[in-house]
Amino acid sequence: MKYNIIQQKSYEFALKSVAIYKKIITENKEYVLSKQFLRSSTSIGANIEETIGAQSDKDFLSKISIAYKEARETHYWLRLLKDSHYISENDAIEMLSLCDEILRIIGEIQITIKNRNS
Repeated sequence: MKYNIIQQKSYEFALKSVAIYKKIITENKEYVLSKQFLRSSTSIGANIEETIGAQSDKDFLSKISIAYKEARETHYWLRLLKDSHYISENDAIEMLSLCDEILRIIGEIQITIKNRNS
């Protein structure tokens, strides 16, 4: 199987998100914001997986665009969880950095596909 950097990074990000979610609900007993974060952060990788099975460039671009939107939403929830003190500064910095990296990679993929179809 060929190594797919965005597939791997989004999966690792999802795993870290699950760990942070567990920490938030255990330590802070916060269930609403943390669930929103969990849903969007794990959805990034799920949508990346769907791109791998895309049937056309149009289908691929649609799925990768959804993954990008989920990553943007996750970035929002991370900032909100940090600023409302539900996650530590260190966890927030690490996760925001990883999220930014995922956003950059997905953005580059979108540009490549759009240029290929121009």
